[in-house]
Amino acid sequence: MNIVRYRYRLRPGAAALAALLAEWDRCRWVWNRAVERLNETGEWVDDTTLTGWRGEREWLRQGSVVTQQQMLRNFRAKRAKGKGRRKFKSAKRCRPSLNYTKRGFALSKSCLCLAGGLRIPVVWSRELPAEPSSVRVYRDSIGHWYASFVVRRDGETLPACDQAIGVDWGVSAVATTTDPQYDLAHPEHGKRAASELARAQRTMARRKPARGQGASKGYFGAKRAVAKLSKKVARQRQDNARKWATKVVAAHGVLAVEDFKPRFLAKSRMARKSADGAIGATKATLIEYAQRAGRKVVLVPPAYTTMTCSGCGTRAKSRLLLSQRVFVCGSCGAISDRDRNAARVILARAGLNPVGAEGVRHSDLHEVRVLAEPGILVL
Repeated sequence: MNIVRYRYRLRPGAAALAALLAEWDRCRWVWNRAVERLNETGEWVDDTTLTGWRGEREWLRQGSVVTQQQMLRNFRAKRAKGKGRRKFKSAKRCRPSLNYTKRGFALSKSCLCLAGGLRIPVVWSRELPAEPSSVRVYRDSIGHWYASFVVRRDGETLPACDQAIGVDWGVSAVATTTDPQYDLAHPEHGKRAASELARAQRTMARRKPARGQGASKGYFGAKRAVAKLSKKVARQRQDNARKWATKVVAAHGVLAVEDFKPRFLAKSRMARKSADGAIGATKATLIEYAQRAGRKVVLVPPAYTTMTCSGCGTRAKSRLLLSQRVFVCGSCGAISDRDRNAARVILARAGLNPVGAEGVRHSDLHEVRVLAEPGILVL
């Protein structure tokens, strides 16, 4: 059983749009009061406190209690380590996002019915496979509204396959595998759109209002043009990753994937190209698709994969420079592409030795993670 999100475009009219924004203002007020109380007293706001707030303020009672409770649940969910300090939600900087549980919405043939008698037309581009348990109504950077339904459905397990593949992440090519036909070249979507995006950003900068003055329609139009270009590039990257992941998962039963953390590249001279390749998002897509198909995913630490020979297992005494794209073993004399060699080492460390990789050290096998549990997939 998989937990999947199905997203649909919404077409709210003027009245529905005003109601959604008013609902978001109430939820934003609840969040900001919770932040204020936590900062001043160190106390967490619960549903009992919310009931008191609603009793004191009629305008708050006019909104749905479901969305306000979900806002507090999201607030408390950020207790986890590493989530960071909670910040106030600004009306200008935060985009509307409303969460409804099963008791807060209903579906009809053409509309999404929300608490408070709000009906919003939905573009049903496909059928829901089951009854949704919750829905998130939100607005994206362009100004389009969407409904994202959470649905439980049976897993679509692919036929069994005994083929294995190793995946190494990089900058010159987003993914290099043990089989060259499954390599993912760098698409450079951002590079191709850079000049047009820069021109749109300059237009927006010229129309930016002075401090204390209201923004003009021209500024909002330029801002939307920048958002549309950025959204287009993001969708191209997503489409590229999904098509490649589908191809790899369909042909292999076991995937040995480098457990690559692209964060450190953000502080290097390769930051722009690595961000354009969307390595982290591509890796997440590959893992999600493999789990959904019932494939085995093995995450292998990247340490020394570039320095180790996939033929004899000898580890080089020094790191390879980024300009060195060919790996030459000082022990057996094997010559291969740097990233291809690393992919074979990753496959070997996962316990799936390719031909000729019997000598690769398995000292790091205790750090290898095997993923088998499905996650929430966004379709």
